[in-house]
Amino acid sequence: MNDFLYMFLLFIIYSVAGWIIECLFCRFYYHKLVDRGFLLGPYCPIYGVCAIFMIMALVRWQNDWLVLFVMAVLIASVVEYITSYIMEKIFHTRWWDYSDDPFNVNGRICLLNSLLFGVLGLILLKMVNPFVKTWLLGIPTNILNGISITLLIAFIIDFIISFNIIFKLQKSVVSLKKDRTLEVSTKVREILNQKSVWFSRINFAFPNYKLIPQKIKKQTKKLKKKKKK
Repeated sequence: MNDFLYMFLLFIIYSVAGWIIECLFCRFYYHKLVDRGFLLGPYCPIYGVCAIFMIMALVRWQNDWLVLFVMAVLIASVVEYITSYIMEKIFHTRWWDYSDDPFNVNGRICLLNSLLFGVLGLILLKMVNPFVKTWLLGIPTNILNGISITLLIAFIIDFIISFNIIFKLQKSVVSLKKDRTLEVSTKVREILNQKSVWFSRINFAFPNYKLIPQKIKKQTKKLKKKKKK
């Protein structure tokens, strides 16, 4: 099987697994069903990305549990931090925020979450991935290729649609001309619920997201400069 298609298939499998984990966690923590995920489909790509990096980078330490755990924590933390940073820069939106959690870094990552990712990394590398690999090798190559190509096309379409939705969301924020994050967030939630099922999907997936328009960021910087003076 083509290496790219094989890795993409693993990416999808672990992204779906991540989506299930997130939904179960939110069901337990918030006591309600939350359809997590930035994209419209039932997957959380950040889990898939972390899994692929761990599989590719940590093979040499397969028998060293401590190194595997530490490296899994580092990989997950870096991926989550960069993802948060990029998404905020592109969409001016903070999709998750750990500012209220202890030992956080700019609210993008926190110690507890990173440690949990480390545990998941251990489970992935020692138990789950060997099983998944054996299972996939038992499926005829032509069938796997067909499934992978179909999923790749569906993922690309989903990616384009989802980004289009978020860019429209960004335009809605800019058109509001508000200077307070709370007011903007409240108004945008109203807009999302009125737009369509797809917009409501994003609102449902990230009920605690924070919108950070450029105006707010600029004014915050000005206030900080005045305080320093």
